[in-house]
Amino acid sequence: MSNLIKVIIPAFNEEDSIAPVIKDIPDYVDEVIVVSNNSTDDTEKNAKKAGARVLTEPRKGYGYACLKGMEYIAAQNMKPDVIVFLDGDYSDYPQEMDGILKPIIEDNKDFVVGARVKKWREKGSMTFPQIFGNWLATTLMKLFFGSRFTDLGPFRAIKYEKLLQLDMQDKTYGWTVEMQLKALRQNLSYAEVPVHYKNRIGFSKVSGTMKGAIFAGVKILGWIFKYSFK
Repeated sequence: MSNLIKVIIPAFNEEDSIAPVIKDIPDYVDEVIVVSNNSTDDTEKNAKKAGARVLTEPRKGYGYACLKGMEYIAAQNMKPDVIVFLDGDYSDYPQEMDGILKPIIEDNKDFVVGARVKKWREKGSMTFPQIFGNWLATTLMKLFFGSRFTDLGPFRAIKYEKLLQLDMQDKTYGWTVEMQLKALRQNLSYAEVPVHYKNRIGFSKVSGTMKGAIFAGVKILGWIFKYSFK
């Protein structure tokens, strides 16, 4: 693949899953960047051993970790064509990156989201709050913005220049929906690609707790209503 592709993986205490995630990323990816989000286990050591570039972001928050990865890329001389975002818990299938990238490489789309479709989801891989939250968020996006999104899936790819254009700001759980809302507002061309989804390794820090699920839901809905009334 002639395009320069880099992968950003936010990771908080994913010592058991991070190496398998890195191992399954296709060889054509130029650099895998793991951002340890204040991990207290062997996430950083295992990611380095697996061949990733490891950064540390002491401020907790998914968005903080993603922004740290972008900051690192911005300081490099050679800029990528495409950035792929992927979770470090091994719930996604990194081997499906071909499908995520195809609309960008072949159809010149700006942005692609991997949609965790029901028929390809392992039983128990998404909690009820996740399923309901995704449905509510994407329904509101369809109502307010005419969106075709059906999921806020974390496995996604975007042209680097378009990512910079979005001027991402969210530091925590609103990162994914902020990206999709700004893509809609800025008329980026986009696509959804169905992806498989399995039970993660370890314990979810968001959907695995009532506090995390509620906070994520509030952040997501906050972004939607903020943009709806702009």
